[in-house]
Amino acid sequence: MGVIGVSTPAGEQRPVVGAFRRAGASLGRSKQRVIEFARQPVTSFQRRVEELPFDYPPSVIIAVDLALFVVAVSAAIQRHSYFPTALPILAVLLTTAFGPMYAFLGVMPRPLTLGLFAMAAEALFLAQPVSPDLAPFVLVAAAGEVAAIARKRISVPITAAMMIELVVFDMNDHLSQGLPTYLVGVAFGWMAGVMLQYQRRFLYQERGYQEIRAAQAADEERRRIAREVHDVIAHSLSITLLHLTAARHALQTDRDVEDAVESLTDAEQLGRQAMADIRRTVGLLDARPSKLVPEPGVEDIQGLVGDFARAGLEVRYLCTGDLRAVSPALGLALYRIGQESLANVVKHAPGGSASVHVDVDGTEVALTVHNTAPAGLPVHPGSGMGVSGMRQRAELLGGRMNAGRHDDGWSVRAAIPLAPTRGGISCAILPGLLHGLTEPRKAQET
Repeated sequence: MGVIGVSTPAGEQRPVVGAFRRAGASLGRSKQRVIEFARQPVTSFQRRVEELPFDYPPSVIIAVDLALFVVAVSAAIQRHSYFPTALPILAVLLTTAFGPMYAFLGVMPRPLTLGLFAMAAEALFLAQPVSPDLAPFVLVAAAGEVAAIARKRISVPITAAMMIELVVFDMNDHLSQGLPTYLVGVAFGWMAGVMLQYQRRFLYQERGYQEIRAAQAADEERRRIAREVHDVIAHSLSITLLHLTAARHALQTDRDVEDAVESLTDAEQLGRQAMADIRRTVGLLDARPSKLVPEPGVEDIQGLVGDFARAGLEVRYLCTGDLRAVSPALGLALYRIGQESLANVVKHAPGGSASVHVDVDGTEVALTVHNTAPAGLPVHPGSGMGVSGMRQRAELLGGRMNAGRHDDGWSVRAAIPLAPTRGGISCAILPGLLHGLTEPRKAQET
């Protein structure tokens, strides 16, 4: 069998073709970078600096590069007596090579190549000694750059090599007096770079902590809004059901349309108020500013008890002490705890009676809600979020809340330390509030 011809295997052509393609693509990108820089030099330069993976502010990177360039040019000017030799010019080009190489060719600056280029430029400078000499400060700035972007296991050997280079040139009388100063300067440059890296690391940690704190704050706000919505809905539905029960009883038993209409009107009014409260609470999720509405306080507990009494719950209210010592935050917490407790009375102990007692002394304010359980009705705390929500409200303000069986029914007691005194309502100066509901309307039998 004769040999007709010899051809290159396809496997040997592919690497060559791939290399040519990669080279062509790289040239195309470089051409595009040059055109972009020619059209918008400032914008293009800022974009290239921001694309660097070192995550330093562009101003820091520009300042370090500018300082390195100034030192290199100054060292070259010191060697004017050696002109027209091109060694100082070549050293300046090596010192500032990575800026154009990255801007136009996309070559990423690496710690090792940065150190080698700086040491090569330093060698060209020191080949033509002058006194005094600014050239060693090129290594000072380069050591800071390397330490700012590399780990210590990389930056320490490179910095040590820079120091050894200075010692070698000093031994050959190519370095003016002041070797210890130059060595200390290189060490301080390395330390400055390490400090920048530590600062960046701490910045990352702080960003992570900020994200965690923001997530925790958002979760807490969602839980707070959930508690507010739960309390508002439980309160409004409980009283509405009492009014509807009274209306049904009036129509079925007494055929009293006027009482039924009155109960339905109260239920409608309470439902509208509950809808407004829900809209205001859910509106807290909206970032847009909304109209500020005063939150209920401890002085509004009397009106809360009145709502339940008018709906048919047998409830008594007692207030002792000066309510002016209760801050708005404590008053809101106590109001919500009382609201939830009375709603639970309607839900879990229908037909029972309740009592609400607010007691303010010199150190704390206490709210006690006690209700009886009808005969044959088991006393249990339920499985909802009411009790846990009340306990969390009290604990967030440094107080405590206990709920459980007591005598013939169920008792809830919340005690919270007093905040600084603010304006409010005193039970002593409004005696009508003290026993205003001592004769509540009896719950109608169904």
